[in-house]
Amino acid sequence: MTARPTASSPSPSTSVSVPVFGEADRRAVAVARALAMDAVEAAGSGHPGTALALAPVAHLLFQRHIRHDPADAAWEGRDRFVLSCGHASILQYTQLHLAGYGLELADLRRFRQLGSLTPGHPELGHTTGVEMTTGPLGQGVATAVGMAMALKRDESRLAGGVPDRTVWVLCSDGDLQEGISYEAGALAGRHRLDNLVVVWDDNSIQIEGSTDLTTREDTAARFAAQGWFVQRVGLGADGDIDTGALDAALTAASTGEEHGGRPSLIVLKSQIAWPAPNAVNTPAAHGAPLGAAEVAATKALLGVAEEPFTVPADVLEHTRGALARGAALHRAWDKALEQWALAHPERAAARAHAIRPLDPAETADALPAFPPGSVIAPRDASGAVIQALAERLPRLWGGSADLGDSNRTTIKAGGSFLPADEQTGEGTSGHAATSDLSGTSGLAGRNIHWGVREHAMAAALNGIAIVGYDTPFAGTFLTFSDYERPSLRLASLMRLPVVHVWSHDSVALGADGPTHQPVEHLASLRAMPGLSVVRPADATETAAGWLAALGHRGPVGLVLARQGLPVLDTDPAAVREGVARGAYVVADAPGAPDVLLLASGSEVALALAAREELAGRGIAARVVSVPCKDWFTEQDAAYRDTVLPPAVRARVVVEAATVFGWHDLIGDAGRAVTVDGFGTSASASDAMTAMGMTRDAVVTAALDSLGAAGSR
Repeated sequence: MTARPTASSPSPSTSVSVPVFGEADRRAVAVARALAMDAVEAAGSGHPGTALALAPVAHLLFQRHIRHDPADAAWEGRDRFVLSCGHASILQYTQLHLAGYGLELADLRRFRQLGSLTPGHPELGHTTGVEMTTGPLGQGVATAVGMAMALKRDESRLAGGVPDRTVWVLCSDGDLQEGISYEAGALAGRHRLDNLVVVWDDNSIQIEGSTDLTTREDTAARFAAQGWFVQRVGLGADGDIDTGALDAALTAASTGEEHGGRPSLIVLKSQIAWPAPNAVNTPAAHGAPLGAAEVAATKALLGVAEEPFTVPADVLEHTRGALARGAALHRAWDKALEQWALAHPERAAARAHAIRPLDPAETADALPAFPPGSVIAPRDASGAVIQALAERLPRLWGGSADLGDSNRTTIKAGGSFLPADEQTGEGTSGHAATSDLSGTSGLAGRNIHWGVREHAMAAALNGIAIVGYDTPFAGTFLTFSDYERPSLRLASLMRLPVVHVWSHDSVALGADGPTHQPVEHLASLRAMPGLSVVRPADATETAAGWLAALGHRGPVGLVLARQGLPVLDTDPAAVREGVARGAYVVADAPGAPDVLLLASGSEVALALAAREELAGRGIAARVVSVPCKDWFTEQDAAYRDTVLPPAVRARVVVEAATVFGWHDLIGDAGRAVTVDGFGTSASASDAMTAMGMTRDAVVTAALDSLGAAGSR
């Protein structure tokens, strides 16, 4: 095991410069700089400073270091490139054009325009060659950690049979000031992700001025203390990027022995907007066009044509050499994979089985059954489902923010996701090291120990999903989903198939009190476009929720009660259909209902109790379980009207959370039994009673709604 460096470790190494750029490379960089200025000027907005300064860095990466095939952007053997400083998107777009990804000059001319392939920040699935959506600073760094984890896990399947794949990240000062970078850096160092290379653009400039205004931290020492291999690259003699030293640093980080099995950080000095004569090293160059005069002066210094969007044929011929380089890399990697498969047919078959596209229908019969009438906490039911799915789906892996026992997310006998020399016996985690990948080298375990790092956990989960080999999940308490919010939003934007397990879902968690009792969380999470929030009523719905989540394209949050709930006497197949459609009738009236009781999670049992009380008073109530409000609203009108007949205006929503977001289903005559203030420290039953979550409150609300609807 590599010794973990500390803050007192030797100073980061400084790379020696050896010229690597010929005249053709210098001209290509000059053209890339001109294109960046032209695009920002044409758009009337953008971030030219970083794109100008880092054009040599991007050229070096795309032409010499990143293993990629512009003719096949989805090639399995490729490296990944993440522009964490997504505001510099034109930097990436110019390289995609020059390398031959199919992005044309016409696309660059439409930078930041409606419907263009060159939006203001890179977007996954929108522009070929973009590996993730970036923009919120720090997210790219943390998501790249997840990508590196996923590729390491696949490396364990391949057992060194093919060339490893590297994740390259370009980041800014702001990226490393965001707290998520601290979490992500610690994770990468702990797991010794030597396939991760982060280039930090240390230009000492932010929007408000010098970075000295905000920090005096020794960032390099911070990463060294977290277990990273750190190198420094200073400015060249002319004030530009020292490409020779950077080339050496990139080589040492990705292929050399110097990194010692550690992730790499390259501290790269640059001057924002170099070589613009008046804009260089000014905060204004960060986020505004340079202006026609400054662009003309800079082009004169660069020796390029003044006409916008000019790319000489010889420059394009040179940069399009990336196509031939990519094709050769592609053939070599594919051949290595083929030869490995021939030499190891059983392992190849196991890998193919593990990474095959997920078909939820294959897992339905693996779901555990729960006896009606038994009392099971949904978090316990989820734990049982995870065990059953793990046996059927090698691609399922995940962990918790130091809450594995509470969330029930630990895969038994799944091993810990840790370096190979720690995957023996019980290891440091206390979990058995055997797994579906037992006997292989590398980071093969299925239980990720995220630590108390919810923000980076959610971002890394996104990275695992982007790579696409695995179905990842992560757990924490629902109230701590607040720490995950920016990463959840990006998961929604990218429509990533990730599963979040959020237990301890209401004031019913009890004595831990209002700091841990979620109230506003369901409403705020439901408000996020593309995020599906599923709150099961019992163990059967929990299993159905997992099945629906596995088949859903987009992030899903399973919101699980801590307390035991009665398993309803329902048909599991009908429940699976009902959960997949978001809402269904759990208990109906003998004839036409007088009032509809809508509930989710643990409050379905409360609604059922109120239904019996109302029946004794001659009032017919229908109970509707609404595990996923979004999925229900997506159903056609015929189904929605079958579940919630429009003629029945008397309606009550019952949920131990704020009422916000329910009025579209209950209407003007509807009433709510909800929790619209912070909770209290008490036993679960006392807390629910104190917050008004009682059968009698539901009955009273139903009578009130009947009166408001004119039904009584």
